Amino acid sequence: MSQSSRFQGKVAIVTGSAQGIGRGVALRLAAEGAKLVLADQSELVNDVAAEIRQYTDQVTTILADLETFAGAQAVTQLAMQTYDRIDILINNVGGAIWMKPFQEFSEQEIIKEIHRSLFPTLWCCHAVLPTMIAQQSGVIVNVSSVATRGINRIPYSAAKGGVNGLTASLAFEHAQDGIRVNAVATGGTEAPPRKIPRNSAAMSDQDKAWMQNVVDQTVDRSFMKRYGTIAEQVNAITFLASDEASYITGTVLPVGGGDQG
Repeated sequence: MSQSSRFQGKVAIVTGSAQGIGRGVALRLAAEGAKLVLADQSELVNDVAAEIRQYTDQVTTILADLETFAGAQAVTQLAMQTYDRIDILINNVGGAIWMKPFQEFSEQEIIKEIHRSLFPTLWCCHAVLPTMIAQQSGVIVNVSSVATRGINRIPYSAAKGGVNGLTASLAFEHAQDGIRVNAVATGGTEAPPRKIPRNSAAMSDQDKAWMQNVVDQTVDRSFMKRYGTIAEQVNAITFLASDEASYITGTVLPVGGGDQG
């Protein structure tokens, strides 16, 4: 664990923190002194909290459906009841559920992709604003994607394009309140197999071929010709969340080995 104290005493909400990049961000923030509220739909988030409690008890968890207004409000309310302030919000919920040409998506699949990868960020930003405005301080980091220019996941691309627009406009609107808003557009990222898959349906040979097209395109568009690591994404996210990035707002930072999205 890092011995840095960039986040000493800061209260941070990390959504989608049960696994992957969200888990990595939560562990890093805790190691650097943050007080944490970890939100996820999965009870696996409690395992992450248990890891953190090996060296600090400044962590609490909540199971919430962040695709809903009520879920986001519940997370904010818990943070205020527990710590009486919110300094940092990391919006990490999202991820493509299906990978296939746009015409192959059903109406309900398109709706589900937008609900998964846009609404949690939208609702959580809305939920923390009154507190951050009252404090006249706060930092929001949204996890976006370089897949805003990609193949076989158009609804996901559209959702992350929405996240980018939200990031720029929210930063513009609330810089006067001492609130910084940025996004990290993650590239392809190597991660352990998801403990809870986004799509548990069996994949056909055609599904596998469409997914391979995405992998090939991701590697091809990266100057470095590889996927990144979770740590490489965490480094960028926590930098933007820290005071080291105090003069950066309204920015979407691509972390894709050269792929600008």
